[in-house]
Amino acid sequence: MKWTNEARYQPYEKWGNDYLRKLESKVKEAKWRLDFHIQPKTGLLNDPNGFTFFNNQWHLFYQFFPFGPVHGLKSWYHIVSDDLIHWHPEGIAIKPDTYYDSHGVYSGSALPIGDKLFLAYTGNMRDETWQRGSYQMGAWMDQESNITKIEKPLINQIPKGITEHFRDPQVIKYNKHYLMFIGAQTTNKQGEVLVYQSDNLLDWKINGSLDFNQESMGYMIECPNMVFFDKQPVLIFCPQGLDKKVTDYQNIYPNFYIVGENYDHERCKINHVQDLMLLDEGFDLYATQAFTAPDGRCLSIGWIGLPEMEYPTFKDGWAHCLSLVKELKLINGELYQNPVTEMKALRKENKKVVINDKVITLEGTENSYELQIRVPSNSIGHMEFYANKKRDHFLCLEFDTGKGKLTLDRSRTFNPINLEYGIERTIELKKNEELYLTIFVDQSVCEIFINNGQKVMTTTYYPEQDQNNVYLEGDKHYLVEYYPLRKTTEQ
Repeated sequence: MKWTNEARYQPYEKWGNDYLRKLESKVKEAKWRLDFHIQPKTGLLNDPNGFTFFNNQWHLFYQFFPFGPVHGLKSWYHIVSDDLIHWHPEGIAIKPDTYYDSHGVYSGSALPIGDKLFLAYTGNMRDETWQRGSYQMGAWMDQESNITKIEKPLINQIPKGITEHFRDPQVIKYNKHYLMFIGAQTTNKQGEVLVYQSDNLLDWKINGSLDFNQESMGYMIECPNMVFFDKQPVLIFCPQGLDKKVTDYQNIYPNFYIVGENYDHERCKINHVQDLMLLDEGFDLYATQAFTAPDGRCLSIGWIGLPEMEYPTFKDGWAHCLSLVKELKLINGELYQNPVTEMKALRKENKKVVINDKVITLEGTENSYELQIRVPSNSIGHMEFYANKKRDHFLCLEFDTGKGKLTLDRSRTFNPINLEYGIERTIELKKNEELYLTIFVDQSVCEIFINNGQKVMTTTYYPEQDQNNVYLEGDKHYLVEYYPLRKTTEQ
């Protein structure tokens, strides 16, 4: 299909049932479908939205275009879980069916209020001349998952000095008020986060622009999320067009976080901000959303995919997935991320433990497993995932614990992607120290957690048939725990 604007923004009801059935059949037969990551049944998935705990269940929404692997007319798709690992589809929850969201239901958040769930999102519309309008919209979901849109926008007017790029509201309860953080672009093409306040969730007034860094944050900020650890603020956000002189990164758009000492609500300021830090140092993570759950854990989930990039699954009629759910902890000013402990329930019983071996081989895996690896200090070696028996195609992780370097290399592949943004990602670690790795491999996605979550590297990789072996080689003895994982996906 030629994806013209007319095709991308065709109303859902005008797509024939035959078209969708054929697409479903095509996707069902596609390779690279995932076993335990959230993925779309058809079409495109992108930003996670409305991640929360409500009515004794975990709720999550994501941006969704069901008719093809392109950014078209977006809706919110709803999934629920009892354990953060098995997610059950509830279907499309918010459709683009009003004037204010006629051209897309864009990203937002959720907040439980009594026996209802408050949803905030950006309504995207276009006029006859294709000029964009952005409205911050609201809706209520009851305990039976029935959603009622609030007819009038929560924020109807784009503030003076801000362009139509004004989106992704995150609503939180802060002291006695509700705050809304919105990604924005100024008319001078500068990225900002705007802060609004309300006492009733319906009437919002602007507090100002969030003051958190003296450097320019590029031409647009997307997906701002503020979370607190004992009143210490952490802002997670995605700056677009950030000058690499400010801080270095390689992806087209990075996912960053900053840590402050405290938040001055009256001045809209995060005080004593530390340096910008990459949330993920791999190839493919973006649009992370986080919230503090009733059990006290700060949980996050991100989009494994990037805007404006090409991926091999496009030809199969689907695109992208979400990351594992992670628990965030603030330790000595750094954000540590680890898969939620519930993931252990996916381990099959036939655990294999390999100890004191300089060459470790795992052949004939199903490309669906967890590895726990301990690398001694002053050791040099590498690991090959998705390896064929010739060992000329694989995803490579090279380590040198003496020099404190870890490099992820996806150059050895039959399906190279987005080469203009490089084939390697390297991170610096403390020299002459042990290295601990927790690695989740799922068909075409790999998530690597380094030194108990101090760093994370997320990547896609697209193996061909018989690329299902693992090899570890080095100059020391290693301890490896291998867990094949059960399949959870229902899509």
